[in-house]
Amino acid sequence: MSRLRLFVAVLPPAPAVEELRRALAPLHASPGAEGLRWTGAPGWHFTLAFLGPVDEELLPELKERLARAAHRTAPFPLRLHGAGRFGDRALWAGAAGSLDMLRLLAERADAAARRTGLPMDEHRRYTPHLTLARSRAGADLRPCVDALAGFEGTGWQVDEMALVRSNLPDSGVPGERPRYEVVDSWPLGH
Repeated sequence: MSRLRLFVAVLPPAPAVEELRRALAPLHASPGAEGLRWTGAPGWHFTLAFLGPVDEELLPELKERLARAAHRTAPFPLRLHGAGRFGDRALWAGAAGSLDMLRLLAERADAAARRTGLPMDEHRRYTPHLTLARSRAGADLRPCVDALAGFEGTGWQVDEMALVRSNLPDSGVPGERPRYEVVDSWPLGH
């Protein structure tokens, strides 16, 4: 039986990704940037629920439950906004807009996974974030957070939720990033 490493996410549209990519470009050459592993723009996403390894036989029920969760949630406005950090481990871009709706969608995705029988981590308050970089050796992320503090992306309408497969690097090449593949997606409110 095959297992897929999966998560549920909101994927920002290409124009929002491009705006953020342009805002980040100067940071790649800033002092301390060499101690960061930057995530790739094609993989940027707001994780709603990390599912971990999922048996393929559970996919039909999981997809059905996620489709219902999407159907019960109306589309909502969102934009990339500012930045933050998780200690000295990760740099992230934040979100603004209808955060209550984003949290509700995250709760519904989590509940769909639980009802499918997936062992979800203990529930904690959802922090909307899009991971930009991870620190290799406890780099000081404060200058990056300060540089992005005023970033305001153009808003968009979140109208879809995606089930994404994370293909971990297996080549042994240092610095290789995971590849993300959308397994399925569902329109919100339909």
